This record gives sequence, structure tokens and C-alpha cells, in this order.
Amino acid sequence: MTEAAIRTNGLTKYFGDLAAVNGVDLEVNAGEIFGFLGPNGAGKSTTIRLLLDQLRPTSGHGQVLGLDIRERSLQIRQQIGYLPGDLSLYPKLTGRQTIDFFARLRGGVDMAYVEELAARLDADLTRKVGEYSSGNRQKIGLIQAFMHKPALLILDEPNSGLDPLVQQTFQEMLREVRTDGRTVFLSSHTLSEVERVADRVGIIRHGRLVVVERVAELKRKAIRRLDFEYSEPVPEGLFAGVKGVRAADIHGVFAEVSYEGSVNAVLQAAMTHEVVNLHSRDADLEEIFLAYYRDTEDGDDPKGDTGRPAPSTSKDSSHVQ
Repeated sequence: MTEAAIRTNGLTKYFGDLAAVNGVDLEVNAGEIFGFLGPNGAGKSTTIRLLLDQLRPTSGHGQVLGLDIRERSLQIRQQIGYLPGDLSLYPKLTGRQTIDFFARLRGGVDMAYVEELAARLDADLTRKVGEYSSGNRQKIGLIQAFMHKPALLILDEPNSGLDPLVQQTFQEMLREVRTDGRTVFLSSHTLSEVERVADRVGIIRHGRLVVVERVAELKRKAIRRLDFEYSEPVPEGLFAGVKGVRAADIHGVFAEVSYEGSVNAVLQAAMTHEVVNLHSRDADLEEIFLAYYRDTEDGDDPKGDTGRPAPSTSKDSSHVQ
């Protein structure tokens, strides 16, 4: 498959004056795991619903697997595996009856592969869904998403309720999909989950896509930290004016330095005094995400791309996820 798995141009959705998704231009490559990051209310689930034609965009358009999201939505759904963030199942059916129901609807499902997935996820298919914990319901959702080996998996908060061992198995399953040349679109606010498996990530902020980058590149650009211990107290201005230093907290023989870019200038300044201990702390996606999502007084365009009022930052809208 040479087409991008997902491509959007100016995708926008307003609920009244609230821009849930605002001018999103996104391209997800075939054969990659793409992490779609943002807290609740940022527009992740709304974007997914637009891609699946569950909602109609106010403006803009998109393609999934080379098919127009409005004109070819049925064909799109036939080729993808989808786990919604608000999974609802029939409570009186057993897990196995639920999977059989979805398999008959879809067709072409290898039931031996279903049994393999159930065993790997440690899913008990004999009990009624209404008796399941949230984690066990999520396992059923994962099985129905994976069972037909779709070209594209769209997973909205898939780790919800899963215990750590099952999370590890789930991550292995994602990597196997990528090895097969298939694609995963992974929407999550669990940043450690995305960091472990994603090739690239996109961060959505108040309905706008603020960055798309490879995970390794994001981490390279991120603020990192060095903790120094000296043989004797050092001056408070030791790192003043040093290239790349964002902050330096010095207390006697201890110095905590936050920096970005090359570490060379930081080390040159540090080594002007005798260092007896050094500890490095790499930034993770949690810190990177917070840096992009932090509200600033002058970092936002006061109007959206359409010239309409700026989107609300309220988290109590029931429409936006």
C-alpha cells in the first residue's frame, strides 16, 4: 500500500462556537504506529469520529486508506479495526457470543486467530459481558479490532483498564501489526504507552495539531537535566549565559541544570570546578507533552483558522473528547 493510511486537509468541526477540531492537516504513513496525543477535551475522539464519518466536518476533508471519509465511509469501515474510547457491549451476551456476533457481521474472520488473541490477552470468553470488569471488556474490544487483521487499526484509549502484563502483550501485538506492514493510529493520553511503541506522534491542543514529529526527534529537542555534585560550593552564576541552559539551581555543592541542544557548553562550564558526581536525566514524553500543552499568554493565535472566535478551553463540554 503506497497511499498514506490517513490524510486530512483543514479538517474542522465546530459545535456552536466551540472549535472541537480546528484546521487539522495530518498525514499518517502506511506501516507506522502513529501516536495521537492530548488530554481529554483536546479533540482526539472528535477527530476519529470525523475520520469514520460518525460526525460530519464543518469544513475540510480527509481520506482513510485512500478513500474519501464521506463518500466511501462503508468501504473504510470494512478495512479497518476500531476500538472506541466509549466501548459499549451487550451485557447479556458472553464474551464468546459477542465476538461471534462481530465476526458474523464482518465476515472473513479466522476463529483460530480469535482463540490465539484471547489466550494472549488472558480473556475469559465464557462469562457474560455484564459481569466483566472494565479491563475484561476492553480485552473483548481489542479482540474484535484485531481479529480480521485489518490494514489500519484505529484505537482510542486502548490501554484503559488493562493490567501491566496485558499492556505489555498489547504493545507486542502493535509491533507485530507494524512488522506486517499494517498501520496503527493510537489515540491516548497515556504518554508512556505511546512512547514505547510509536514511530511518530502528533500532539493536539485545543483542537489544533501543534506538532507532528518522530519520538526520537522530540526527545532530542526536549529539555534535559544534569545534576552535579562538586567538591566545594560553586558560585550561583556558574551557568549564567551558557548556551542552551534554560535553568540552573545551585545550592552549595549541588547544581541542577536544565538545558536543550548540545551538552558541550554545559559541561565546559561545569568542569571549571571539580565535579565529584554527575547524574543525567532524560526527558520523557510526559515533559515534552506538558511543554507543548502548557497555556501561554502570547503563544496562541487569538482566532481560529476560519476567523471565528478562539476555541474554548473548557473541559466540561460533553461533545468534545
